[in-house]
Order: sequence, then C-alpha cells, then structure tokens
Amino acid sequence: MKVIAINGSPRKKWNTATMLEKALEGAASEGAETEIIHLYDLNFKGCTSCFACKLKDGKSYGKCAMKDELTHVLDKLKDVDAVILGSPVYLGNSTGEMRSFMERFIFPYLVYSTSPMSLYTKNIPVGYIYTLGAKEEYFDMFGFHKVIELNEGVATRIFGYSESLYSTDTYQFDDYSKYVADRFDPAEKAKRRAEVFPRDCEKAFELGKNFVMRQKAIM
Repeated sequence: MKVIAINGSPRKKWNTATMLEKALEGAASEGAETEIIHLYDLNFKGCTSCFACKLKDGKSYGKCAMKDELTHVLDKLKDVDAVILGSPVYLGNSTGEMRSFMERFIFPYLVYSTSPMSLYTKNIPVGYIYTLGAKEEYFDMFGFHKVIELNEGVATRIFGYSESLYSTDTYQFDDYSKYVADRFDPAEKAKRRAEVFPRDCEKAFELGKNFVMRQKAIM
C-alpha cells in the first residue's frame, strides 16, 4: 500500500511539511509505504487548456498530455492508495504551485458527461492539510470555508472520498522582531506553537493512519 504526500509549500521543514510528515508517519504505522514530494523542487506549469485529455479516441484521453517535471509525479499517483495534499494559505487559497498541481492532477479525470463521473479507476481518499497564519475567526472574511468545501467536493467526485484539516494562527517566523508584523503578539504565537501545533500534528498522524485503515477495509 502506497501513500504519497504533496507539499505545496516552498518550505520543507516548516508547518505544512511537518504536518504532512506526521500524516505519513500515521500511514506508515499501519504498514504503508510513504513518500513526500515537494512541488517547489519541480519545474512545471498549470493546465494550458489544450484539452488533449478530453479528445475522443485521443492518445492522451484521461491523462495530462503535458511533459515536464510534474509528469513522473502524475504517473506515480495513478497507482497510489491515498494522497495527502498540503499547502499554506496565501491570500485566502492554496499556493500557486498547489493550484497548478491540482489542475494537472484532477482535471484529466473529470468527465464532461453524466456517466461516468470520473475516469480515475480506483476509490481512494484524498486529504487536504492547510496551514494559516490567520486565526479561524477570519475564515468567513476570506471565504476560506468555501475553498475547503470546493476542494473536498471536487476530490470526492473524482477519487471517491476526501477530508480536510487545518492548523490556524501558525508560527510564521523564527524571530518576529526582525519583521514588520506588529499586528501579531510573538509571545502568543510562541505559546500556540508549543501547545496547539503539536495537537494539530497528532490530528495529521491520525488522518494518515485512518486513510490506510480505510483502504484496508475496502480491499
């Protein structure tokens, strides 16, 4: 059984990557083989609207026809048992790299007809992990609940199941005194980093573990 995590953050050792690693630890605890892929290591673009993946009898029907450094990742994802996507939230949404990845990963399986609903041949869970410097009380202001709902809905339609978790009010800098960020209280941020973030990591661990248990149950 294989579980792959996709890191949409430019940082490999910060909030998002840490939670993804914890999710993979949870998956590994149930015997899964795991791997994390860092999107910022790859040179790729989002969907170019070529529609080769929708062309009748086309050689790229149901798969992305673009060839770049994301191609081998998309090939790997054809045979996984679970995928966990992680991204910090920039301007109320996932990072540009994550959005571009999602276009290339999801769109080829989406069918412009009533049947079938999806060209993906397996039923797998797709998880979303979001990290935010903002507090949850600002979700409605940024419309972030809608982002979560939309991403889960699309993933459920294409892959069969989806769920999300998020960590809010995260620690953004090692030293807040070096940055223009006086709207934040460094002491409160540090306290939350020490007390709340570890609990969020535990939730990520459980998500990875539960995904593997789910797949074992339906095999």
